[in-house]
Amino acid sequence: MNGTRLLLPLLAAVLLTGAACAKADSGTPGDTGSTGSYAADAAVVQVSYVGGFVSPDMLVTRLPLISVYGDGRVVTEGPVIAIYPGPALPNVQVQQISVADVDKLVKLGVDAGVGASTDYGQPGVTDAPDTKFAVLTTSGLKTSQVYALGEANGSGLTDAQVQARAKLKAYLAQLTDLPKTLGQDAVSASKPYEAKGLAAVSRTWNADSSGVGQQPEIAWPGPALPGEPVRTGFELGCVTVTGDQLTATLDAAKKANTATPWTSGGKRWSVTFRPLLPDEASCADLKD
Repeated sequence: MNGTRLLLPLLAAVLLTGAACAKADSGTPGDTGSTGSYAADAAVVQVSYVGGFVSPDMLVTRLPLISVYGDGRVVTEGPVIAIYPGPALPNVQVQQISVADVDKLVKLGVDAGVGASTDYGQPGVTDAPDTKFAVLTTSGLKTSQVYALGEANGSGLTDAQVQARAKLKAYLAQLTDLPKTLGQDAVSASKPYEAKGLAAVSRTWNADSSGVGQQPEIAWPGPALPGEPVRTGFELGCVTVTGDQLTATLDAAKKANTATPWTSGGKRWSVTFRPLLPDEASCADLKD
């Protein structure tokens, strides 16, 4: 009897301990982030296109669809005027959300399956890009990369693969409509993003054959072109423009278009501009 009395408290303690452990392990506490746990310039949530049938210049300079940073900045590419040749500089915009809402977006990403060992299948579509999701959690960076996410209609996919893709599509829709996802008052008005650096990706300039006529050349005010090679197999160079040269280059680029020949070192160059994002410092960050 005394032995039974001694065992009951011990059994209760074991059960309580087991329940506590089960509660601690039931969710994903290490994956939801915590308010104030991120560096201001850390890319906490990011969605990008990878690969696809696009020009080498675009493969190198393509901006992420959305980048959410630790301090609540949300960087996206805004609309571009429908003219040809188009403006030389991309229309990069920034909005602001709260750090608490950054955590909400992390949690939504984890719930959608980012970072999970999921088979998304390989649909019968050619030349489409992969859509890469990256979410920075307190247990590390989680990523998922899905081929032809926006184009596949289920052909060649299992029901499980279609459902898994649908979760990521829904998450992307949430990220691209933050006022709906977080609340109208939770997202600031959009304004131009002011980059602290600019990657200038160049290749030898060729006369335009589309009938738009000769473009006036502009003297290149930045570091000498073409710079360091970028991406193996591409005849592209890249220079990082900062400081006073950044100001001069941005001023010149505002007067240029995508077909403008830039002169540097006695040669003409075509230049594609890529503003560096808060978590990027140089051309080397575009080589991944």
